[in-house]
Amino acid sequence: MSFSRSIVAAAIVLAACGSPQSTTNNAESANVKPTDKQKAVEFLKSIETGDTKALAYVGKYTQHDLAIPDGAAGLGAVLRELPKGSAKVRTVRAFADGDYVFTHTDYDFFGPKIGFDVFRFEDGKIAEHWDNLQETPKSPNPSGRTMVDGPTEITDLDKTEANKALVGAFVADILVGGRMDKLGQYCDGDHYVQHNPQIGDGLSALGTALQTLAKQGQTITYDTVHKVLGEGSFVLVMSEGSFGGTPTAYYDLFRVDGGKVAEHWDVIQAIPPKGEWKNPNGKF
Repeated sequence: MSFSRSIVAAAIVLAACGSPQSTTNNAESANVKPTDKQKAVEFLKSIETGDTKALAYVGKYTQHDLAIPDGAAGLGAVLRELPKGSAKVRTVRAFADGDYVFTHTDYDFFGPKIGFDVFRFEDGKIAEHWDNLQETPKSPNPSGRTMVDGPTEITDLDKTEANKALVGAFVADILVGGRMDKLGQYCDGDHYVQHNPQIGDGLSALGTALQTLAKQGQTITYDTVHKVLGEGSFVLVMSEGSFGGTPTAYYDLFRVDGGKVAEHWDVIQAIPPKGEWKNPNGKF
């Protein structure tokens, strides 16, 4: 069983299978229309609760989780393998950027994992979904941090576009271009906070880790940036490249503070060969 499971599809099938209806949320009970961000968070939570109300938030959608075929039949087969009541969903962060909502979630769904989900909304309904999932590490990273802890408050809403531009340039120069000499232009030295499970805080730790991986034949390559999404101080970058020669999807979340890249979370997932894809929509 692949760890990559369609989060959006899961909720749809739970609804189709007749899971019990939960009480309406506070926004609806107060006759306040929920935001797209609230819909996305509630939709993810329905994997755990079985709340059929979340089905109303889904339109005709395009699915980019390559482990799941389009259509309810294929999704239902996956969900039947999930022991009843076993799923846990804790969305730690949620952000909105135009028609897009992106979330950072701690899952236990066919095993514990950390995931980023990206939803595109049309006319108030989920129309498209992307995700990246990684097994939850058994211990914190060298600086004692997990893949989801750290700040959650969104600040500097007036700087959203500037922060997206900064992070986009950082990824283009450093991760895609390999211009490590420009790191100081974007980050404040060893005040850089790191949540990658293998790397500690600071730019020096990052450099050491990259050198160690390269010696082990696990070179990290970023080739293409597909999306840069942001809200205030947080920016998510969806990129494609390779890790140790294996085609890989990189989802990197950055927190910007004072015009510098201050903190980083990521989820890394291998992209299966095209012959193994369960839908034709592609990872990105």
